Amino acid sequence: MALVLNEEQAMLRDSALGFLREQAPTSQLRSLRDSRDEAGFSRDLWREFAKLGFAGVLVPQAYGGSGLGIAEAGVVMEAIGRTLAAAPFFSTAIVAAHLIARHGSEAQRREYLPGIADGTRLMALAVDEHTRHRPQDFALTATVRGEGFVLNGSKTFVVDGHVADTLIVAARDERNPEGVSLLLVARDAPGVSVERTVMVDSRNAARVRFDNVQVGSLSLVGASGEGWPLLEHTLDAARAALASELLGLSDEVCERTFSYLKERRQFGKLIGEYQALQHRAATLYTEVELTRALVLHAQQAFDSGASDAAAIVSAAKARAGSTVTLAVQEGVQMHGGIGMTDELDIGLYMKRARVAQELMGDTCFHAARWARAGGY
Repeated sequence: MALVLNEEQAMLRDSALGFLREQAPTSQLRSLRDSRDEAGFSRDLWREFAKLGFAGVLVPQAYGGSGLGIAEAGVVMEAIGRTLAAAPFFSTAIVAAHLIARHGSEAQRREYLPGIADGTRLMALAVDEHTRHRPQDFALTATVRGEGFVLNGSKTFVVDGHVADTLIVAARDERNPEGVSLLLVARDAPGVSVERTVMVDSRNAARVRFDNVQVGSLSLVGASGEGWPLLEHTLDAARAALASELLGLSDEVCERTFSYLKERRQFGKLIGEYQALQHRAATLYTEVELTRALVLHAQQAFDSGASDAAAIVSAAKARAGSTVTLAVQEGVQMHGGIGMTDELDIGLYMKRARVAQELMGDTCFHAARWARAGGY
């Protein structure tokens, strides 16, 4: 398969980018940050985003969506990366939509997917309990009681957890401590307490505590104690999409930096005329283009169900993380002293890059995962 976007994917990317550049420029993120907005994103913007069909990109047509794949969701994430748009697209339209559409029951699809597609329902995945991503290492328990479960424990780094209507909670089944159960829990259910955390990139996550939270058996996604393959598949969908956001961040930083090299004069000449900066710019451009090919390859492998898709997704997430780190570091340095100030947007891209690189596993996590998949 060609490692370039097809015509439909390119049109989707351009449509999303055009809308976000006009409606959600970086100035909007600054406004949300400085005003300490309670939601951390514009609900009006999210409704408009959904009306254009972006929120339903992974939702099957039978439930009001487009029924597209991770490659298409990735081009929207790329546009979000380029504009730093604050929106619950990742948590709701990718993670939740993928899990419910692929692995939920028919009743769960009917209940949740139409709301995801039209922008009226927000969801968030609660899996991590540590400072770093270790999806298999958690202690929250689901105890069988009557025809349902009782949840006890806590989760951290729940992206958009403070605004989600429904939380997707990964829990240990008391009858099978090695197994994983996935449960849909209302954020306002008795016993659920949510603490909003504003991250360094001015985006939002949450710490969530579950204290004897009772949920019914119909809230279970898949079979009790057998949710790990479902969770891992969903995490890989999220990772493939995040790689696109990292690519979008890299692209935008490159574009802004190269433009600056063509405008800034020092000692009577454009700084872009200095060979040392030309070499650094050429290296950065090459790294971004190589990453672009790998990210699309990973998404195509995932959508096609390739047997090595998980390993390729990890390779893409690892490389995208390394590339964006290089891009923002070079961007700040080549802008000189002004690059260190809040006045310039480059710093905002550096902060988002750091958070997105950590989310769902950083470069080291995925390099190790890729190596294990290859038998190392």
